[in-house]
Amino acid sequence: MNWELETVRDYLRWTISRFGEADLFYGHGTDNAQDDAWYLICGALKLPFDLDGRLLDGRLTGEEKTRVEQLVERRIQERIPVAYLVGEAWFAGLPFWVDERVLVPRSPLGELIEAGFQPWLGDVEPKRILDLCTGSGCIGIACAFAFPEADVVLSDLSPDALEVANSNIARHDVKARVRAIESNVFDNLAEQRFDLIVSNPPYVDAEDLASMPAEYHAEPPLGLGSGEDGLDITRRILREAAGHLNDGGLLVVEVGNSGRALDEAFPELPLTWVEFEQGGHGVFVISKEDLPAV
Repeated sequence: MNWELETVRDYLRWTISRFGEADLFYGHGTDNAQDDAWYLICGALKLPFDLDGRLLDGRLTGEEKTRVEQLVERRIQERIPVAYLVGEAWFAGLPFWVDERVLVPRSPLGELIEAGFQPWLGDVEPKRILDLCTGSGCIGIACAFAFPEADVVLSDLSPDALEVANSNIARHDVKARVRAIESNVFDNLAEQRFDLIVSNPPYVDAEDLASMPAEYHAEPPLGLGSGEDGLDITRRILREAAGHLNDGGLLVVEVGNSGRALDEAFPELPLTWVEFEQGGHGVFVISKEDLPAV
């Protein structure tokens, strides 16, 4: 225990310095040492992120000091993302429980959800929404808040991920409208149809996967890689989505850096690439009518 550090402010400054010295990689909700340190300190001490500045001079107990110091060491030595260390991440203005069974929520889809998928949905209010490859459930649950009359299905191949998703369904008290289904893409969705399908599937190509910083290797490999060009699952989604969309339905998929490969693989598809004000890229929108029929 560092006896020279006493207050929240002390530990924040110390943590920023330690992170800066350690040459960490930031990409799980933050992009710098200061924000990562703030996230860890607030999460470890169960403090709100919009902390009243006067509380910065509050003194930590011995137990709190030990907890913070242990988490800082794990962040540095094991390169574990802070969200896993504190067990929580925020997405689209909502908190979600996360651990190593799911990816850390960080998709630019949050901005699109908060904007109600405009202008693409227009006057349409989706009644049934599918979050395909849901992971923690953050995208589908955020959609349930954005469209309070909609029923939402969360689908994932991983039973472990679905345990986390179900815990977040319970946390946000949306069990009446949101349910989780184990399915390999559309396999267990039978004849179900949706007005909106949103997916952040695995899309990292083999080259990027091999060169990723250590922080990403803390995440489940099943949620990252998708073949040599990163498009194995996306190809299947494009082939089969029309059969699970109602007329006028919309498909929204994030493919990140694999966007160029997707355009090259499907030059005939009229994909619309979303531009984000808050950062991010590699999300396309396409209507059912423009998708290939199976």
